[in-house]
Amino acid sequence: MGKGVMSVGAVTVLALVAGCKSVAVTTDGAGPGEQEQRSASPAPGAPPGRSASPPGTPAARTPPTAQAHPPAPAPRGTPAPKVLMRQGDRSDQVRTLQARLRQIGWLSANPSGLYGPLTVNAVKGFQARRGLPATGATDAVTWQRLLAMTREPTRYELYPAGGMPPAAPDKRCLTGRVLCLAKSSRTLTWMIDGRAVSTMDVRFGSQYTPTREGTFTVYWKARHHVSTLYHTSMPYAMFFSGGQAVHYSADFAVRGYAGGSHGCVNVRDEQKIANLFAQVRTGDRVVIYK
Repeated sequence: MGKGVMSVGAVTVLALVAGCKSVAVTTDGAGPGEQEQRSASPAPGAPPGRSASPPGTPAARTPPTAQAHPPAPAPRGTPAPKVLMRQGDRSDQVRTLQARLRQIGWLSANPSGLYGPLTVNAVKGFQARRGLPATGATDAVTWQRLLAMTREPTRYELYPAGGMPPAAPDKRCLTGRVLCLAKSSRTLTWMIDGRAVSTMDVRFGSQYTPTREGTFTVYWKARHHVSTLYHTSMPYAMFFSGGQAVHYSADFAVRGYAGGSHGCVNVRDEQKIANLFAQVRTGDRVVIYK
């Protein structure tokens, strides 16, 4: 009997294991942990419709579909930035905002501390140019952008038209009757025994004709004085050092701090200087300091 050769076909065993993967929350509502079943493909060479498992091998069981978790709530949007200042507000911070807007040309009006329509329009323009929501209200994002583009305003930038709070009185102003004049705040405070009776804006001499500093006394008062040197009217003049005097100035009333004096102390509020002139006596002290 001849030796026969038997060819035994290799049997490929493919074990099927149903898999799953977690799905991140998406905008279509799929929740985390939801499972996606993979369909089993027949092994290569297996007859159609027949299991790929060899005879005697139990068919792989498909695990029951995992119960999906309820969809997670949609994430909330980024909260709107906090509004720091809006129309109608009045504060020192509003004045600072206005001064900074003036530095970069978005506001032409002098800072007032009141958040009015001009400030609203300036903020809207600033926001729109930088791709921010043009609400006209100053929120935290707008404020930070403005801070990054500007510098800390000086006292004169905050009060270019006057109205600056008076500086702390010099110690020489705290006794007796004193015209207390602070150059740093451009103010005159009429003080009696350390008590402030009245305060008013003043304008001092220019760079080339500065108002002298120191302690003086009122040596002469002239209600209708006219300068013999400059031929200009000096109503309610109270002279304290040579030709330098405290007096009303129509030019200051009209031009503000755009001009300057020739060394005198100008007052622009005529009613206030008239009241002061009526109270001050010859011999009262005048203190002028930085």
